[in-house]
Amino acid sequence: MRTFIIILALLVISCKGNHKHSNQTEKSIPERIINSEFELIKSEKQKGLLILFPCLPCDAKHTFSEFKIAEISIRNGISVLAMNFNRHLFLHPSEKQQLAKQLENIVVENNLPKENIVIGGFSAGGNISLLISDYLVKSKSQIQPKGVFVVDSPIDLLALYNTAQKNLKMNFSEPSIQEATWIKNRFDKEFGNPENGIEHYEKYSPFTLETQHIKNLENLNGLKIRLYTEPDLKWWQENRKNDYKDLNAYYLKKLSEKLKIEFEHNDIEFIETENRSYRANGERHPHAWSIVNEKDLIHWMTK
Repeated sequence: MRTFIIILALLVISCKGNHKHSNQTEKSIPERIINSEFELIKSEKQKGLLILFPCLPCDAKHTFSEFKIAEISIRNGISVLAMNFNRHLFLHPSEKQQLAKQLENIVVENNLPKENIVIGGFSAGGNISLLISDYLVKSKSQIQPKGVFVVDSPIDLLALYNTAQKNLKMNFSEPSIQEATWIKNRFDKEFGNPENGIEHYEKYSPFTLETQHIKNLENLNGLKIRLYTEPDLKWWQENRKNDYKDLNAYYLKKLSEKLKIEFEHNDIEFIETENRSYRANGERHPHAWSIVNEKDLIHWMTK
């Protein structure tokens, strides 16, 4: 009988121990919310919020598969909101209003922090990050970003159009031809041929190098800004026959130089990487989320 009691006591202790371990495991799993608008990974600590915008044809699922930011963000108390807002290289005034309202509603409804907010995006998503951040500051939204970053984004729409025309004339690679055809058709319809005037390009583009136009970013003065790119010229020449001035990297560098002069502060960083850019499937491609060092980004966000 005494032996039975001892065994029973050991079983009770063992069960309690396992139960405690189970609770600890459950607590370590962050809340995840997925719907048609976004995918949210919510930190219990709520020390900040990282808002991410995807590339032109991409979505939140693609963002998390290509950008391994979730785990390190949660460890540092940062919630990550990956938006499904795509198919945009620029924003009309009404779209800025709608997107700002959407972000405000998401933050309020999900009890997300309104301080220590950073907004960033890859490719076209970087354009949206710059433009909506500018609007949020200008409109005195309840969401006030303290920083914004872009990842190899085509910030100069006029230059993008000119490169598309050049790529169509070269007729070199199928991906290049498809992209150039879409850009030319869309911009011809939206802005017109730049030979007839570039005012519409200036009106919607984050930056127009030809005229040094940054009016769409003027409210970012005082924010931390990072511009990431990997100008692998050898890759672009071999795969697209593009020169340096055809690359997003060239215009991002020119924008960083312009902002440093206009804003007169040192929180503007042009980050040029080398041999970092690989897609999740292992494909070497200089246009990818992987050029961002996740640990360094979170440090920049929280410092």
